Amino acid sequence: MAPLLVGLRAGGVGREADLDFYMESVRDLWCADRPLADASERVHVLEQFPELQPSDEGISDAVGTYTFFAALVLRYALLADASGSADDAGSCGHAALTAMGMLDQNVKGAAFRNEEERLQILSVSGDVAGLWEASVEAGRERFRAVVSRTARDSG
Repeated sequence: MAPLLVGLRAGGVGREADLDFYMESVRDLWCADRPLADASERVHVLEQFPELQPSDEGISDAVGTYTFFAALVLRYALLADASGSADDAGSCGHAALTAMGMLDQNVKGAAFRNEEERLQILSVSGDVAGLWEASVEAGRERFRAVVSRTARDSG
């Protein structure tokens, strides 16, 4: 989900620190053998992101939708790291699957949800060889699909 938030919000006025924070948190979470001492504080920082702020207008565009889900997934991942709760981990996976299911509905012939499910199963299987590379490639494909969709919607 990281390429969605970072790629879609890059260049936004005043967002540099947010994007750096997001990527540092994702990077640190990949070191699963070392729980984050400041995971709860990171949740608080992330909850200040515009993507997670309530709005009277709601979310009505693809960029807003997928950056919301990207922030939400990281929020649950940080909560799971802080608490060790299977419920938080499940919510993280559910948010990612929901976002990819929505993307599948909006991109003809897409199978992003299936790929996300495969990555989630791989991540808990104990055999994580190639997981980083597969996740990076999946992120690139998701980003390309959303960018293509937003170009189509605005064109």
